[in-house]
Amino acid sequence: MIGLAIGLAVFVGVALGLLGGGGSILTVPLLAYVAGMDAKQAIATSLLVVGVTSVIGAISHARAGRVQWRTGLIFGAAGMAGAYTGGLLARYIAGTVLLIGFAVMMIATAAAMLRGRKNVEATAGNRALPVPKILAEGLVVGLVTGLVGAGGGFLVVPALALLGGLPMPVAVGTSLIVIAMKSFAGLGGYLSSVQIDWTVALAVTGAAVVGSVIGARLTAMVDPEVLRKAFGWFVLAMSSVILGQEIHPSVGVAAAALTAIAAGATLACARLQICPLRRLTGAAAPTLNAASPAI
Repeated sequence: MIGLAIGLAVFVGVALGLLGGGGSILTVPLLAYVAGMDAKQAIATSLLVVGVTSVIGAISHARAGRVQWRTGLIFGAAGMAGAYTGGLLARYIAGTVLLIGFAVMMIATAAAMLRGRKNVEATAGNRALPVPKILAEGLVVGLVTGLVGAGGGFLVVPALALLGGLPMPVAVGTSLIVIAMKSFAGLGGYLSSVQIDWTVALAVTGAAVVGSVIGARLTAMVDPEVLRKAFGWFVLAMSSVILGQEIHPSVGVAAAALTAIAAGATLACARLQICPLRRLTGAAAPTLNAASPAI
């Protein structure tokens, strides 16, 4: 099973490389249910994996000039304080509760990925950097990261774009710096009370790094919109598995059924001219061509 976990870590890295984030949401269930780690050990190990892969990704973005260091370091410093505190607090929370919280994070991540990101024009040069807001946001996101092991990229990127006024490519690159800082701080908090298997942790981390490099090379070959939405639905399905494992099988079945219904409704909505769901997603209505029958 350890070998299988290492192999699957490559695919987690590929997702990270293709999406620039989000793949880390799969690391905790991979370590908990495939590698057989307990909840807290899986979360601590995932913070190492996320931290290292984020550093590797940040290097390429920095070389391309897509990192705003001042904003990233301010946000990251606040995030480190929150993440370390979260890692310390985790010792007082049951592993089952942490995994349920992680499943909630997966649902929020999936919703953000399915909705997509709006491109925000750079405004940092036209107004003062809202340092208090960035510090507050960093503390909150860092606390969540430290508690449940999720890198929080889906929270960090919008925060950097909206609060810091960064364009999306720079927000993505800067977020990797923030995620790395928060992840290592959260790991430090966990190591005060949790022992991890460093051999397995380093092997999984190495596999994820290899996958992230492969994923980065595949970026030009894959439609990012299709990939993002497919990954969002996959994460939703994975969250139902965790809920079924940690709460009750009936809860997992209900969550999986709701996911299937939502996916079916979204697919149908994509083919209809009028659909209430489109107001939530912001998607454009499909265009009828001359050969299309009138509805």
